[in-house]
Amino acid sequence: MSKQPPPVRITERAAKRLKDLIAAEGRAMDALAFRIAVNGGGCAGFSYQFDLTEEAQDGDIESVQHGVRVLVDGLSLLHLLGSEVDYVEDLIGASFRVNNPNAQSSCGCGSSFALA
Repeated sequence: MSKQPPPVRITERAAKRLKDLIAAEGRAMDALAFRIAVNGGGCAGFSYQFDLTEEAQDGDIESVQHGVRVLVDGLSLLHLLGSEVDYVEDLIGASFRVNNPNAQSSCGCGSSFALA
């Protein structure tokens, strides 16, 4: 029986930043999960939402990557399947960035996208 890869991956850099954020909250690593969601809105039509949450909701897909619990709801998964979330620091600032193979285009800041 082979283990399936997670439907949405996070990089080691993203996991390190998430661990730092969870530690800053004074919480144990397994107490909070990283939720990735897609919402309508943003300059390109859809936007990414990132949250730290305590509990999974019905229908969430859960994985553990690099020691971090990752949650994606079923509807968002349709738009995120095969995506990778990274944490990037550059001259503009630092942020989580999504490399989404389902996005036809994205805005300049990378926080919203359009589907084909």
